[in-house]
Amino acid sequence: MANFSATVPRIFDSRAYAMRRTRAARGGRESFLEADVAENLSERLGAVKRTFSTALDLHSRDGAFRVLQDRATNWTRTSVAREDIPLPFESGTFDLATSALSLHAANDLPGMLSEIRRVLKPDGLFLAALFGGGTLGELRRAFAFGESETIGGVTPRVAPFADVRDLGGLLQRAGFALPVADVERIDVAYSEFTTLANDLRALGETNALAERSRKFLRRDTLTATLAHYAANDADESGRLRATFDVIYLTAWAPHESQPKPLAPGSAKTRLAEALGAEEKSTGELARESQKP
Repeated sequence: MANFSATVPRIFDSRAYAMRRTRAARGGRESFLEADVAENLSERLGAVKRTFSTALDLHSRDGAFRVLQDRATNWTRTSVAREDIPLPFESGTFDLATSALSLHAANDLPGMLSEIRRVLKPDGLFLAALFGGGTLGELRRAFAFGESETIGGVTPRVAPFADVRDLGGLLQRAGFALPVADVERIDVAYSEFTTLANDLRALGETNALAERSRKFLRRDTLTATLAHYAANDADESGRLRATFDVIYLTAWAPHESQPKPLAPGSAKTRLAEALGAEEKSTGELARESQKP
């Protein structure tokens, strides 16, 4: 079981994030990002030649879940666990676990991944998508400038997102086998800032950082922010660019049937022989490079 404790950094206000997600669900507006990610996850699941019977979905939005639903027979849906509460399931319960655009808001992502690994059966599949890397980098820079110019400091407004390489390492640390992390960058051009803000509200992804400012955004701060955005991150038509990095995670709970990496020195054919090349030592190559 994952070691959840009070020492986990509280990056997200879990209650505020849950409220934003609930409000977005009641609004009934499906984001194009949600639909795109759900289709990608469904295609990846469809490429796995296996029938899944017991599946766990971790806080995917209803629209995304409907796309994934026919990929398994019996589903259990749950929200992302808070940093101090493990997943409420016995070990080895599910043969599939999915999550669409939710795990980036877990305060203890390493612990969360360990919990997912725990509740999977041997050779069970974990497939997820979450925001990462440069997501909303343009908005982050614009707010940093706007606040620096008007209030002399910067408050947290855009969440920190993990890098694809870091997430690959976290999968390994959590005990997964055959981990793969890849990223898809989605560049969107918005005719106006309010459309971007509405898309974030439709996802329930407006600011839910624990250290966010509780004060109303000042008008002069917003003006300076939008001016910087338009001057630095707009295309030739004046549309505002917004980057969304979606990181896809694929990994398996270990099982003896899975391929194992070869032990060092176990190869029966040398690389030079396989390539039909002459094998030379490092010293020989160095001496040759010094010849006139």
